[in-house]
Amino acid sequence: MTKLNKQRLPAIEYIRGISMLGVIGIHIGSQYLMNPAANINLVAIFEILTRFAVPIFFFISAFGLFYNLDLTQPFDYKNFMQRRFKTVLIPYLVWSAIYLIHDNLYYNYGIPTLDYIIKILFFGLAKYQLYFLVILLWFYLFMPLWIKIVKNISSSGLIALLIIQIAFNYFSSYSTFLTTLTYSLPESSWLRDFLYFRLNYLILHYVFIFVLGGYLAVHIEKFFEFMRNKKITISLSYLISLTVLLCHYYLVILVQKLSPEAAVNTAHQLSPVGVIYTITASLFFFMLFTFIINNSKLLSILGKHSYFAYLFHPLVIFYLHLILDKLNLLLTAVNAIIFYVLTVLISLIFAALFRNFGNKYPLINKLTIGIYPKRKN
Repeated sequence: MTKLNKQRLPAIEYIRGISMLGVIGIHIGSQYLMNPAANINLVAIFEILTRFAVPIFFFISAFGLFYNLDLTQPFDYKNFMQRRFKTVLIPYLVWSAIYLIHDNLYYNYGIPTLDYIIKILFFGLAKYQLYFLVILLWFYLFMPLWIKIVKNISSSGLIALLIIQIAFNYFSSYSTFLTTLTYSLPESSWLRDFLYFRLNYLILHYVFIFVLGGYLAVHIEKFFEFMRNKKITISLSYLISLTVLLCHYYLVILVQKLSPEAAVNTAHQLSPVGVIYTITASLFFFMLFTFIINNSKLLSILGKHSYFAYLFHPLVIFYLHLILDKLNLLLTAVNAIIFYVLTVLISLIFAALFRNFGNKYPLINKLTIGIYPKRKN
């Protein structure tokens, strides 16, 4: 399992930035869907085009981990978890506390019980984007398993894993039995919570894309050769899978006569087409940012500040919505686009400001984005 020299890979940073833009698009789309007259084409841009955004984070996370991992050496699990807790667990707890305090001050919920706090933290419910960090922590906890799988899996094994992944996601997303079972349980039941919030913690929904990221990192020379020689094939695969996913979305609206919200909840990243779309998007953007656009200052800035912007942007959405309500403005198509642009810009501005403050006062970066000052020799 030979590796290239550990040169910096701009694609990883650039994909983080693109993914952050996609996640914000999904969340703005959720706001826009509240408009009964929402433009279905704009909804498609916000909610369908961006569907690669969350799972591709797991792809590049695994790629980065395995790219920097020497599989010929014993794996230091303790050291690994200590570092990952610093970069993910501490920011997760800090941002959960920020959102819990903020929302409590605004809505006056009162002091939550210990059981409620545990539930919130376990399922990532303090704010709607934080579940990603919960899933990422679960991936880290099982890192020895992923190392064993990545080291031993074959190409045919990957195909088998993909088939299993599609079948599992289909059952989890569309099973009437699972839905009936979930709602038949008492509301106070922890089993109901485990079933209802399964997308918030159950890593089984994203195992394939994570393993694929690790596998391609381990076989990076072959991966680079494949991308170099198959640019057109990769691009066409991405466009075809996107087209099929969009057709699925429009079919639900125009033929089945369901609402745009129902269409979004049907043609998502865990649907069979959505899984394929995630894979082709991962390959496409990696190829694009490796062989075509590999020196972009804008994408570098987006990637650098993507973590903070991802964690911070719900606050921006919240206060922009208050302004809209104050001005008695509806979230029309034009306003939704402006809303999106403002959310991205404000989130990036605050990310840059906090990053600069964190350079002077390292505790800020430690707590908010898990970045620690480099040790001086």
